Amino acid sequence: MRRPKITFLGAGSTVFAKSLLGDILSYPELADARIVLFDVNPERLAASAAVGERIRQQLKVSATIEATTDRDRALDGTDYAINMVQVGGYQPATVIDFDTPKAFGLRQTIADTLGIGGIMRALRTIPVLIGMSKDMERLCPDVVHINYTNPMAMNCWALGRASSIRTVGLCHSVPYTAQELAKDIGVPFEEISYLVAGINHMAFYLKFERDGEDLYPLIRKVIEEDRVPKWNRVRYDMFSRLGYFVTESSEHFAEYVPWYIKSGRDDLIERYNIPLDEYPRRCVNQIADWETLSRELLDPAKEIPIERSVEYGSIIIRSMETGEPSVIYGNVPNSGIITNLPDGCCVEVPCLVDRNGIQPVRIGAIPVHLAALMQTNINVQALTVEAILSGRRDHIYHAAMLDPHTAAELDLDQIYALVDRLLEAHGDWIPESLRA
Repeated sequence: MRRPKITFLGAGSTVFAKSLLGDILSYPELADARIVLFDVNPERLAASAAVGERIRQQLKVSATIEATTDRDRALDGTDYAINMVQVGGYQPATVIDFDTPKAFGLRQTIADTLGIGGIMRALRTIPVLIGMSKDMERLCPDVVHINYTNPMAMNCWALGRASSIRTVGLCHSVPYTAQELAKDIGVPFEEISYLVAGINHMAFYLKFERDGEDLYPLIRKVIEEDRVPKWNRVRYDMFSRLGYFVTESSEHFAEYVPWYIKSGRDDLIERYNIPLDEYPRRCVNQIADWETLSRELLDPAKEIPIERSVEYGSIIIRSMETGEPSVIYGNVPNSGIITNLPDGCCVEVPCLVDRNGIQPVRIGAIPVHLAALMQTNINVQALTVEAILSGRRDHIYHAAMLDPHTAAELDLDQIYALVDRLLEAHGDWIPESLRA
């Protein structure tokens, strides 16, 4: 069996890199892989490389771990590129994405997928990803690009239009939510089968079963018996109204729709337990914990805990290398996969993986009300991608105008003023063609 080269882009995310490295190197078929870690932050990169070497030694495998700040070197001849970059970081980008809208009365929870925060994250991220993809076309044209970077749907949609590189977007919300629901209804997760389709962070379980038995009645019983976890009230409320359970968390979903976060309605915030400014809190905690976590992971006296995660990245690589088939959930271009969503948009569906690559499963039409809800988000994604690829600044305003949460809170003059202020605040993080 050949020795694959696997490149991590944004490897300074030490904890996530550690999880993926453990997944990859614990497969015997990948135990001699050549791992190359790339990041623009030398300190974080060195920490990830040291952790990777610890994992290699602990697993007693023959893989090699390299670290470099040279992107060409990292990508040259690579077979798999795993992307986890965050352009702009917590400071200044995330702070701007939250504080500037808040000055207009627009409050957010996560702001990395949709909404005005998601739009701005796309504007600074997609040009970097396109630059990376052009490097891949030059240095490793047959690479499989595995993207974990948000905003997932917009990033993958843009790459599908701008590059010939094979890209699949991966998110853990499908298996994580299934595990949560299994716990809520008291059914072992291993006994559950499901079918999910939609768009990233707004896909729905079209089937949720055990041995062919529909388990949705047990989920309804959670509501009837007043056992809904307090952190999941938004999703259970949507389930009661839509009849299908959504894959992404309540704190995410609350800002994809116009109904839960409203000025002057703090009763809604309390009733649905919506954690405003949740992502900045997470960032601050992660930054504070990073040194402690890195120290613990590097301590030779402590064994690094290695357990297989739910992430699909290592599964894809193993199936493509061995030919042993697997099924993952991936974000891919919609080429007639979901027939009542637009062609070319990014959809999240089951995919068969083997030596032939990543092969999406055709779903057909999904329930019309779910497609209609997704379309409200797809509108924003489409206009943001078009703004970046065409250089048309006016489409940024159009995307913000059509964003469900933004439009529910601000009038048109406020939306235009907010976009102008955000673009100015982000400065060089935004392409020059969109700042003019």
